[in-house]
Amino acid sequence: MGMHHKVLRGAMKGALRLLYPPQCVACGAPVAAEGDGPGQLCPACFPDMRFVGGASCTRCGVPLPDDGFGADDPMLCCDDCLTMARPWQGGRAAMVYSGTGRRLVLALKHGDRPDLAPALAAWLARAAAPLIRPETVVAPIPLHLRRLLKRRYNQAALISGRVARAHGALHLPDLLLRRRHTPGQDHRGVSDRFANIAGALAVNPRRAAAVAGRPVLLVDDVMASGATMSAAADALLAAGSGPIFVAVLARAVRDD
Repeated sequence: MGMHHKVLRGAMKGALRLLYPPQCVACGAPVAAEGDGPGQLCPACFPDMRFVGGASCTRCGVPLPDDGFGADDPMLCCDDCLTMARPWQGGRAAMVYSGTGRRLVLALKHGDRPDLAPALAAWLARAAAPLIRPETVVAPIPLHLRRLLKRRYNQAALISGRVARAHGALHLPDLLLRRRHTPGQDHRGVSDRFANIAGALAVNPRRAAAVAGRPVLLVDDVMASGATMSAAADALLAAGSGPIFVAVLARAVRDD
């Protein structure tokens, strides 16, 4: 019976490929049918995509020059993380916030494209794998109700739920709450970003017991200065959580 089901499933997948040929997740152009996973890119979009592979900062995920120490060196750290207090223990990013990666994040965030979530979440689930610990709780950075009503969904929550499911972790989409609406962080300096978000995030009192002493993986779409992640991590630690880790779809890089 098991073999029969496998043959039937394979035939159905083949038929679906004929009806719905695989498309590039970024532009919709046809792509070669290689594998069944989401997130394929066409030859035009792939060169403009910078996945974070190889050497990267183990605290914030920013790509680093390969100086021979090895991509898995736990001591790899960028200049910002050496000079700036980070209330979390480790971080990863799936891609750089530029080119195709930037277009995908903006489409998910502002372009009403929740259909991109499975592909983007699959990339982030792979990148975040080293951060998963026993009893990890996965939670998104929340949106204020005003922004949520405008967008109709929290893009970080669409990703975090799938990342949690990929690793068999507990997902708490309402772990954090927005105490107040904050203006956008774009075009602000580092100090302004931290001041803008200060005190805006809080732990949901109904969820505090669920994270007591447990590691938390915070998920968001983009990290620039790390101000939002810092505010979220501070709130969780003050509420008695275990160690905090952060995972973002895209890491902003100064040169980009």
